[in-house]
Amino acid sequence: MSPARLDPEAHPWMTRPATRAVVEALNAGGQDLARFVGGCVRNALMGVPVDDVDIATVLHPEEVMRRTAAAGLKPVPTGIDHGTITVVSKGIPYEVTTLRKDVATDGRRAVVAFASDWKEDAARRDFRLNAIYARPDGSLYDPFGGAADAGAGRIIFIGEPEERIAEDYLRILRFYRFNAWYGLGEPDLRGQAACVAMREGMAKLSAERIWKELKKLLAAPAPVTALEAMQEGHILEEVLPAALDFNLLFRLINRDQRMERAPDPLLRVAALAGGGEDSVAALARAMKVSKAERARLAAAAQRPLVTPGLARPELERRLYERGSQAVIDQLRLAEARGAGDPARAEAGIAAARAFERPVFPVSGRHLVKAGFAPGPELGELLAALEEAWIESGFALDRGALIEMARARAAGQGDEG
Repeated sequence: MSPARLDPEAHPWMTRPATRAVVEALNAGGQDLARFVGGCVRNALMGVPVDDVDIATVLHPEEVMRRTAAAGLKPVPTGIDHGTITVVSKGIPYEVTTLRKDVATDGRRAVVAFASDWKEDAARRDFRLNAIYARPDGSLYDPFGGAADAGAGRIIFIGEPEERIAEDYLRILRFYRFNAWYGLGEPDLRGQAACVAMREGMAKLSAERIWKELKKLLAAPAPVTALEAMQEGHILEEVLPAALDFNLLFRLINRDQRMERAPDPLLRVAALAGGGEDSVAALARAMKVSKAERARLAAAAQRPLVTPGLARPELERRLYERGSQAVIDQLRLAEARGAGDPARAEAGIAAARAFERPVFPVSGRHLVKAGFAPGPELGELLAALEEAWIESGFALDRGALIEMARARAAGQGDEG
């Protein structure tokens, strides 16, 4: 049996002064005009930590701003055209959104109108467990049985799955993301069938929305069941370059779970792309990833690959040239491929985490001060000195390197 209410005393986010200030400003005089909704209610029912608190209200945005400002809070019109005001209370942001109903949808975005009917607002949401409202006293308004779904770990579309998906094709990826995070057991069969049948509609979505949703999905601690359903339904092939390597991805996830490592969405993306330079680059282009993300993905696939058991001097060279993150990523992918001894991979990862990149002790300024002329040859000399320094295990100091530069210059002079 699903609960009829939440106990506010068991959920500090409901009773903290910042929350109470917002709710009391909206529900002045004890009115039932604003209720908690969405992830905070769902997570509370499932015993999952609550990070963000969203509030739904029958009040229009202008009235939300008026009431909260009068209460000494800070309303910010972050999405006023869609009915959303971010109210900052004691430094904590609360998204307050007016009840809405869909007027028109095209699979990417909806034209909405404000509403005053709680069930009408609930009906436009995606899954039943996301359409639960909690009053400040903890009593629930649950028109579609979402509390029971939350208790059972079921992700079920509201109404007909095809209708919900046609309103926004991103809901296909959200279906699998919510299964990865909150689902217990196999995904709902009707939802799975609708996602498979309508997957071509994801071509309407922007790469940025797909990429954001994919990273959220891959950040789940144990997403294998959801990913297996996606693999079976050929979901990701609609939006990502072909030749996806689910087997490498599954092995990476399973290895990380055994080692109790935190989920790493970007590394999982590299595994999904097969870890090859061309395939990883193609995926990065298709998803229009940020420069920082592109650089990390490229480094994870850069050849020659770092493998477990690499001799210490060579490992330190790679760490110096590529950075600790790239070496760790390559060793974790090597583990997933079954390349080398896992114990040696772990030793390499530990060494990479402990590595502090040394600073090359010579610059062009030092060489000019030592009597060398500026110019292209100076850059070539610096490169040769840095190579010798790396070969020495970073042991040569500035004086030794400058003496080496002088000897090199004298030798070249004798040859001339």
